[in-house]
Amino acid sequence: MKYIFTFLSSVLFLIAVSAQEVETSYANIPDYPAEFTAETVAARMVDGLGFRYYWATDGLRAEDLSFRPNEEARSTRETLEHIFGLTLILVNSTRMIAHSPEDVTTLSFEELRTRTLENIAEASQNLKGEKANLEDFPVIFQRGEEQTIFPFWNQINGPIADALWHVGQVVSFRRTSGNPLNPNVRVFTGTVGE
Repeated sequence: MKYIFTFLSSVLFLIAVSAQEVETSYANIPDYPAEFTAETVAARMVDGLGFRYYWATDGLRAEDLSFRPNEEARSTRETLEHIFGLTLILVNSTRMIAHSPEDVTTLSFEELRTRTLENIAEASQNLKGEKANLEDFPVIFQRGEEQTIFPFWNQINGPIADALWHVGQVVSFRRTSGNPLNPNVRVFTGTVGE
């Protein structure tokens, strides 16, 4: 019986992972929710981030990743690592757990991109959850035994806005390194033209 339970659990996990992979594509923005609530509006902002990040990072080359506008600036790769950290703060908030930084410097670009898109997709799904309430999603920073807690308001003007800002930098950097964004990307409609 134990083995059957383990097998069924594994199958359900793989189905959930496969479904999540489809949802994390962000090649097109997902359909908008049927109703306006604080949570669905926040989720739509997060989906907008996912769409922009997807296309900003699509087809980046090694020379794009190493590009930096000057000696003091972050490279594109370092900027993507920072964006990952911001999405980790976001998803941890929607998981209702304290944020704990993660070292992603050893991940390949594809792994980093996938993990970032997964964070964005999970945060969006959590925000759209049946019992979601923004008051239940504070930003919690844990340093040793000490916690610093901020309301979800800080998530909007902090990590979400900051991630959008840095995605714009990636678009600018890739243009400067000779690999501009796909001109058919339509951020207003969340689609890609022909």
